[in-house]
Amino acid sequence: MQDIPRSAFAAPGPELEAQARQHLRGAEAAAAEISFAGGVPAPRPVQRVGVVGGGTMGTGIAMTFANAGLPVTLVEANAPALEKALATIGRQYAATAAKGKLSSVQVEQRLALIDGSTEMAALAGCDLLIEAVFEDMAVKRTVFEQLDRIARPGAILASNTSRLDVNAIAQMTSRPADVLGLHFFSPAHVMRLLEVVRGAATAPDVLLTAMRLAQRVGKVPVMVGVCDGFVGNRMVSPYTREAHFLLEEGASPQQVDQALERFGMAMGPLRMGDMAGLDISWAARKRQAATRDPALRYCRVADRLCEAGRLGQKTGSGFYRYEAGSRTPLPDPAVDAIVEQCASESGIQRRAISDDEIVERCIYALVNEGARILAEGIAARAGDIDVIYVNGYSFPAARGGPMFFADTVGLAPVLLRIQHFHRQHGALWAPAPLLAERVSAGRRLCE
Repeated sequence: MQDIPRSAFAAPGPELEAQARQHLRGAEAAAAEISFAGGVPAPRPVQRVGVVGGGTMGTGIAMTFANAGLPVTLVEANAPALEKALATIGRQYAATAAKGKLSSVQVEQRLALIDGSTEMAALAGCDLLIEAVFEDMAVKRTVFEQLDRIARPGAILASNTSRLDVNAIAQMTSRPADVLGLHFFSPAHVMRLLEVVRGAATAPDVLLTAMRLAQRVGKVPVMVGVCDGFVGNRMVSPYTREAHFLLEEGASPQQVDQALERFGMAMGPLRMGDMAGLDISWAARKRQAATRDPALRYCRVADRLCEAGRLGQKTGSGFYRYEAGSRTPLPDPAVDAIVEQCASESGIQRRAISDDEIVERCIYALVNEGARILAEGIAARAGDIDVIYVNGYSFPAARGGPMFFADTVGLAPVLLRIQHFHRQHGALWAPAPLLAERVSAGRRLCE
């Protein structure tokens, strides 16, 4: 069996880094351009934006548009929730001003652009209405049925869902052509990436409006198709899956995170989970449980952590523990005990694991899933996937994104390692057919 040279995981040299960054510049420009059969439609005018939901995502989305000079109406369910949302926005702007990035006048101007209401009817005059409520289809149905009744003809209805079926959401309305997904990344007023989710019925002018508006508000837009998790979160599932499996097999949380951080990831997957909140992915796993193949390996470590109330930084414990007021992850013997119990229940003999194996399994899981996404047309280009992962998931720009990185290592040796993991770990590592096709043809992913 051919091994990946250790140099593949070393920091890229100046020439390779320059090539990676040039690739990303070209990929970002290509992602922003979409083609239409029969000519380019006229975009719809967007002069006022409505946001439903004043939580972390909703407040960040409202700030995104206010920062670009667009008036926003923010709707919450009741007065206390609305007051809390507006106070959050005020604190965010005050913190930015304290760093010298905004003047007091600019803060006042932006705050003046955001109106709050507890009535959905306040959104009637908006040109774009964005739902940013809890990630639950029943909740979203209630919101979209209301938006369908009150939105003016021609208004665009968008969901900020991170993985739910945008086609099903569109069918909750009488105007599916006006519906699409706008998946902002948290914090929405800071993160540059925006996945623009194209539904089966989404009108061309709605897509074009969303793509151009994204650039207007300083985002990097990438159009993606509908599937569970779209591009970014669909790929992050096997990435974190391998991180959890590696824990069961013998690695510690800090070893997993530190190996990937040395590779160049801004934050390892377990620290990232703690920061985002482990209950978010737990909810997705519970939703998928009914259709999960019982023959496939499943790691229960993250579920056990959540069941114990360890939801991450917000509860003071997750894969790590956190001192009050601190975000510094500290090793926790309680986590080691949970991991060892899960490994024992699954009949796994724990062993010493190298940092190289951690990087290979996590990064090549991204590459393998990315190749499936590319073959299915969920992403139009390999470069689109790289733009998503560099801008939304902090993949090192110096390596060009997971697909470009696979090309620099060489698809043939990458495929060999994936085939090895398939033999060793089973069906979850079945190689994406596109990889073998490209290797056989002597082609790259990014071309």
